[in-house]
Amino acid sequence: MRRVVCLEFGDPSALRILEEPTPRPRPGEVLVELTAVGVSFVDGLLVRGAYQVRPPLPFTPGSCVAGRVVAAGEGVANPPLGTAVATVLADFGGYASHVTVPADTVVPLPADVTPDIAAAAMESYLTLVFATTHRLTIGPGEHVVVLGAGGGVGQAAIDVARSLGARVVAVASTEDKRAAAKAAGAEVTLGYDNLKDGIRAATGGGADVVIDPVGGPAAESALRALTTGGRFCVLGFASGDIPRLPANIVLLRNRSVVGVDWGDWSREVGGPRGNAALLADVLARIGRGELHPARPSTASLTDTGRVLQLFGERRAVGKYVLHP
Repeated sequence: MRRVVCLEFGDPSALRILEEPTPRPRPGEVLVELTAVGVSFVDGLLVRGAYQVRPPLPFTPGSCVAGRVVAAGEGVANPPLGTAVATVLADFGGYASHVTVPADTVVPLPADVTPDIAAAAMESYLTLVFATTHRLTIGPGEHVVVLGAGGGVGQAAIDVARSLGARVVAVASTEDKRAAAKAAGAEVTLGYDNLKDGIRAATGGGADVVIDPVGGPAAESALRALTTGGRFCVLGFASGDIPRLPANIVLLRNRSVVGVDWGDWSREVGGPRGNAALLADVLARIGRGELHPARPSTASLTDTGRVLQLFGERRAVGKYVLHP
């Protein structure tokens, strides 16, 4: 088997590919030959040692994978060998050609969902479906503003909000990112200049929900553009700048700030099996055509450093998957 290894925290260009014996599944596990591995902004932070979790070195990045079951350990009857599956790895290790995982944490792919779509969509869509089922509500006709709308999380936010009947205003930094947001289902697209006034004009007075995976100075402008009872949803800080949101603006007009940490929930509360149930729901919605993740760009394991650099420099549009 092949896997990408981070030997020391730093620039992704220092990642190495190792050739190793293919592992055998232990009792209760399956061996999955990977077809597609999702790449995320968080993976780059992990490699640089800049994320809130620092795996012990050496480690292999990657969590969201799809492939087919090629071997089963003792006591495993399902899924059958050859089944196309997807899963989220609890302790990274996805940038590889094979992984062993507990059999009850893999989810069979619906017939109309490809491994590329599954691997690319998992992290972003699990985050947004978790947010809208566990942390906040979005009602039909509400105005939802999505910051960072050209990235994978932003596009998933647009799609999930649209599926709930919301009217989406997408905010992105470049024309190509705004075009991608429009293709994902946004009714209106904006840049970051004069953001508060732009949001108020686009929503007819104020947004009901702001979804922010970016942070930075745009966060306060968007918070100030919320209407009465508006909800500001904190997903992350892709800009690298954690904002200091003024509490008086939250208090005024009964606004709320809601934190969303799907990763923590999947590890500590829902656990691997609860997360597998959430993943099954997401994949079923994609299979039924309720959600429409965009086709990802693709690269090989040897291109891992280059792709992570694109994410780190915020030049990536949409999602990427690696083909082992």
